[in-house]
Amino acid sequence: MGIIDYFLSLGSTVFVPLVLIVIGIALGQGVLRSIRSAITVGIGFIGLNLAISLISNTLEPAVSKIVERFSIDLTVIDIGSGAAAGVAFSSVVGALIIPAVFILNVLLLVIGFTKTMNIDIFNYSHYAFTGAVVHLMTGSIVIAMGASLIQATWSLLSADYSANQVQEALGVEGISIPQGYAASTVPIFTALDKIYNRIPFLRDSKLDLSHLQQRIGMFGDPVIIGAALGTILALLAGYNFVDGANLLMGVVAIMVLFPRMVKIIVEGLLPISESAKIFFNKHFKGKEVFIGLDSALTLGLPTTQIVGTMLIPVTLILAVILPGNKVLPLGDLAFAAFFTCMATIIHKGNILKTIISGVINMAIILYISTWFAQYFTKLAANSGAVGIKGETTALWNGNIFDLIIAKLGSFGVIGIVILIIITIPIGLYVKKVTASQKAV
Repeated sequence: MGIIDYFLSLGSTVFVPLVLIVIGIALGQGVLRSIRSAITVGIGFIGLNLAISLISNTLEPAVSKIVERFSIDLTVIDIGSGAAAGVAFSSVVGALIIPAVFILNVLLLVIGFTKTMNIDIFNYSHYAFTGAVVHLMTGSIVIAMGASLIQATWSLLSADYSANQVQEALGVEGISIPQGYAASTVPIFTALDKIYNRIPFLRDSKLDLSHLQQRIGMFGDPVIIGAALGTILALLAGYNFVDGANLLMGVVAIMVLFPRMVKIIVEGLLPISESAKIFFNKHFKGKEVFIGLDSALTLGLPTTQIVGTMLIPVTLILAVILPGNKVLPLGDLAFAAFFTCMATIIHKGNILKTIISGVINMAIILYISTWFAQYFTKLAANSGAVGIKGETTALWNGNIFDLIIAKLGSFGVIGIVILIIITIPIGLYVKKVTASQKAV
């Protein structure tokens, strides 16, 4: 735990640049160029963290006010992803997860089962949570670690599958998104996209930001859209003029700052990406290796921010009207953009498709996080990390990979064998898809 705490204490702004320096030097980029690229990426992450804290400081109080004002009464409290990750890393599985996933990742790269090297260790907490739940169910640390490693593998395969789309959307080659939650949404959003393409109204929809701006001019500008969304949230929260104006400015700042910070990260990644292409073309006959990064990198896309902000009141409505839901969205609700970021990429920035997918996904999240509440509450009590009485959970838990693997993992060895049998053909299919994408 001491070693894990040390690595986690470095934060993405230090750990990721350190890893990128090593990668840059290994790729023959040169020491000074590697340092410059890595530090530029670190600066971008500092900017992203400031923008994320702006979400917390600006939107979380508004969410609490809306919940209070409309007397939304649900029994399971969403304590947010930060506390949830702490609970996951405080488990027995959490103490082993970082070295175990790292070793697995290297082995899968060597045998060619994945192209992604996941350096986003702070989100290994998703794998730790799944393993911790399976440990509660079975009492076996071996079965629990097996479940965690299978989820890590699924995340890598999901990252490989969506890498081409991620690179196209962000304008950077050689990266992918294996982040524990974002990766789990790729199959859902891909399936929905195939359904939309069979519906003429949705298939022919051109409602992306550039189309919106062409049709309605300045009203399609992110600043104006942010001001409108901020006004709606202020009215729902019952804010006075001063508080409402501050909320409006905060929402607009989020819309503007995220893309600027992502551009800084991209500036640092581009030289590393070019060096990687030259290195692998020279030494490995063009073999691709992707650097796996946090999904925060995708939040600079305007559609993600627009739909993410719209989903705040929509999710509260869903929480009230969905039969069987017990979760009161609080801690993670302000960060709804994280839950829909891959929809923007898969739907190529189409706002209409992303809104529909976002609503469907938030409903799924509420139901899954409700199911996990019984286990999360026990884990939180065991860790001593959460001081809230009653049942707790996090929207962060509403992960379809978590659910499938935990359900099958509860059957012990048989469940793990089934998961391995499922994983092999998935890996072969992803390899075939990514090979065809490269050929194109």
